[in-house]
Amino acid sequence: MSKIDLSIVTPIYNEAENIKELINRLLTVLRSLENDYEIILVDDCSSDNSLKILKEEASNDEKIKVISFRRNFGQTAALAAGIKRARGDVLVTLDSDLENDPNDIPKLLDKINNGYDIVSGWRKNRWQNKKFSRKLTSELANWLTRKISGVEIHDLGCTLKAYRSEIIKEVKLYGEMHRFMAILAYWQGGKLCEVEVNFQPRQHGRSTYGLERISKVILDLVTIKYLSGYTTKPIYFFGKAGLYSFGLGLITSLLALYFKFYLNASFIQTPLPVLTALFVIVGIQFILIGLVADLIMRSYYESQGKEIYTIKEKINFN
Repeated sequence: MSKIDLSIVTPIYNEAENIKELINRLLTVLRSLENDYEIILVDDCSSDNSLKILKEEASNDEKIKVISFRRNFGQTAALAAGIKRARGDVLVTLDSDLENDPNDIPKLLDKINNGYDIVSGWRKNRWQNKKFSRKLTSELANWLTRKISGVEIHDLGCTLKAYRSEIIKEVKLYGEMHRFMAILAYWQGGKLCEVEVNFQPRQHGRSTYGLERISKVILDLVTIKYLSGYTTKPIYFFGKAGLYSFGLGLITSLLALYFKFYLNASFIQTPLPVLTALFVIVGIQFILIGLVADLIMRSYYESQGKEIYTIKEKINFN
């Protein structure tokens, strides 16, 4: 396919009340730019009238392209599908709930034109008038991410971001890793910066995010830490855990001997021998897991090229 300048990629899930307003705002901004553009809207098997409205909008403008999933695969899959089929030299992602302001897109593009490969939106005042708990958990999650990933980014949850195509298309997305796209792109060698963007509270519908996602973020952070240094050498990750466990086993065994010979305490009077056996066994298991993971990585790493979604139909794709 021929290249165009700019691709907008937006995941859609039960946003029937917001779609027309979103498209109108996007078209107002995009038509004011000197870029050839396309808008890719990925319907994640919405249960409302979202797909019907998307088809109506696409029938009126061939620059609006629609991808419809057979079932709900999640935001990561929706973004991955749109990014793979985007033809633009620059890709901009944003949410469909109108919390991201399309008027901020030119600010992101200015940074791209100034030599950056990844531009991340920062909703600096998002929680200014919100509950303390939401602000605290959000800032804690972003702080942990910065410390674990080593990437200085303040608003990981902001979908409004711009990427150079050659950078973001090298990123492989799985699970719920969409919130870490900027970090994964940065690890591809991209030059990253942040710009402050507007935050507009949702007017219609309700957010699908809640405090229950904290556990998911923590688990994803563990995955990010693993990906940052151990993707191609998993034995180092599991082997290190195994050695730590062996170390704890050594400490408990020495304590058991100390109690036995210096305090005249029988081995059965303390749990230390049991803990020694436990730590040694766990250490062996971690090392064996690391060896198996290393073999799997060497055999199958990026070899199958399978998609994480299936598409029911595509509209206005040549």
